[in-house]
Amino acid sequence: MRKFFGYLLSPVFYLSFGLMLAIFHPIQWICHKFFGYKAHKLSVDILNFFLTYSQLFLCNSISFRNNYKLPTDRPIIFAANHQSMYDIPALIWFLRKHHAKFISKIELTKGIPSISINLRLGGGANIDRKDNKQAIMEILKLGRRMKENNWSTVIFPEGTRAKDGKVKTFQFGGIATLLKAVPNAVVVPVAIENSWKIVRFGKFPLSTGNAIKWTVLQPIEPEGKSPNEITIEAENEIKQLLKQL
Repeated sequence: MRKFFGYLLSPVFYLSFGLMLAIFHPIQWICHKFFGYKAHKLSVDILNFFLTYSQLFLCNSISFRNNYKLPTDRPIIFAANHQSMYDIPALIWFLRKHHAKFISKIELTKGIPSISINLRLGGGANIDRKDNKQAIMEILKLGRRMKENNWSTVIFPEGTRAKDGKVKTFQFGGIATLLKAVPNAVVVPVAIENSWKIVRFGKFPLSTGNAIKWTVLQPIEPEGKSPNEITIEAENEIKQLLKQL
């Protein structure tokens, strides 16, 4: 039945999603060009509100849970499992007060309405996966911007999407590089549930009737711990919530 309704509702979802990307592309440019960072960020936040709740057209529910008082006076490294491209709009929207940035493939900075312009102007790190030196330098630059502006970063330590929802082994390189530039940052795991189910049948039809959840877990203070230990702890917290430990 999920697949059947997917055939009916996917066109509505894609129309809504694509329309928001098209509308906010020039809005972002105008905001950045004439009003600066704050206006551009506001336009990105509003865009990702609409992108997040466009899931309602697929009868997918949206749930974000945070039982912790996260600091606003220091940078945060959010470490999340990664299941689909639909993980990202909700993270931007729900973590908006923390100015969460992303580490993205440099290929995404061209050709995608709204998304590419945000990657170029939003302050994240755009890395060339074939050039390790460039990637490390970009992440270090992002770390310095985090320190200077009290921004945060969302990182996906798996390195790729888990298309079946099973959490892959976390790699510690990204967290280690960021902590080198921002040693006072706290690491906060975020567990993502059921996002993979949206694309279980591929790009068309999309799946319907899924309960998609984002859950903030126990923050990890880096003092006295190696990046490897921090990464393993974040991975285990996520696996425990997802009952995969």
